[in-house]
Amino acid sequence: MSRVTRRTALATLAAYPIALALPARAQAKEPLRIGFIYVSPIGDAGWTHQHDIARLAMEKNLAPRVTTKYVENVPEGADAERVIRDLAQSGHRLIFTTSFGYMNPTVKVAQQFPNAFFEHATGYKTAKNLGTYNARFYEGRYLAGIVAGRMTKTNVAGYVAAFPIPEVVMGINAFTRGMRSVNAKAETKVVWVSTWFDPGRESEAANTLVAQGADVLTHHTDSTAVVQAAETKKVYAVAYHSDMSKYGPNAQITAVTHVWDKYYTGRAQAVLDGRWAPDHVWGGIREGMIEMGPFGKTVPKDVQDQMKKAEADIASGKLAPFTGPMKDSAGKERIAAGKTITDEALSKMDYYVEGVQGNLPAAK
Repeated sequence: MSRVTRRTALATLAAYPIALALPARAQAKEPLRIGFIYVSPIGDAGWTHQHDIARLAMEKNLAPRVTTKYVENVPEGADAERVIRDLAQSGHRLIFTTSFGYMNPTVKVAQQFPNAFFEHATGYKTAKNLGTYNARFYEGRYLAGIVAGRMTKTNVAGYVAAFPIPEVVMGINAFTRGMRSVNAKAETKVVWVSTWFDPGRESEAANTLVAQGADVLTHHTDSTAVVQAAETKKVYAVAYHSDMSKYGPNAQITAVTHVWDKYYTGRAQAVLDGRWAPDHVWGGIREGMIEMGPFGKTVPKDVQDQMKKAEADIASGKLAPFTGPMKDSAGKERIAAGKTITDEALSKMDYYVEGVQGNLPAAK
């Protein structure tokens, strides 16, 4: 064997194990990269916290086939579009955008990346590679209203609200209807703070409501500030998004919590299996996407039992929070006796029901 031939042979032999290994590496699938966009900090309670709990559950359930990345505290608008695009450009094939104001940026980026899959929370616009998902928050709100209506002494509840979009408005209305189903004198006062997350502004609004006679506070904002304010002011609180009892051990009487675990795992599994398709999911008590948090220690057993019965009735379809007769705050009939509001009408709700004080501001 010549020196050249020998060298060639040795090189071939040395490379042989690598050559055998290359097909296996080539066949190994890279993990599915999944991105999440959050409107507020993750923290240890609240809207974003619940989504992040579900992200971590999905990672655990589908390991090692998925990896995730999140970007928190992303403002709605142009900055959101940049973050969503960055995730798509960096190879994230499934992207969850978790706030209403991300809708149009998500639609725009989805058009630019037709081979990626997008899921938008609380919105209504879909496309071939864009689905939407939401929870029937209003079902939990109605149940919380039952507890609040039984517990209030002043017959006034205070509601700290972010923006006057249908999702928030239907929560205010359902809460009020729940209260008035057990206490005809109960009323709701609302303070709008024009932000999803601003603990200082939320706290200020809560204090204003207490000064106006509210002895039960609740909120559709992301922080724990309202529950903390209720604890300081020695009034009751209904937490939202998460159980916040550690921030209001004496104040919290119950909580409306959101559970996204099964949904996120299921949608990621669908991508892995090659069967993802756009959908419009709206799940509630029955589907396990809404759960009631623990009762406070001051809530009597008969009040707990009353709420639990209503919860079972909602899950079975026996009870719907928006069943007529129902009038708006101006006295106009919105739902006739025996009729139930449609999902389409719910998604456009732009009025207060009887029992909510003041005028509803126009959505921006």
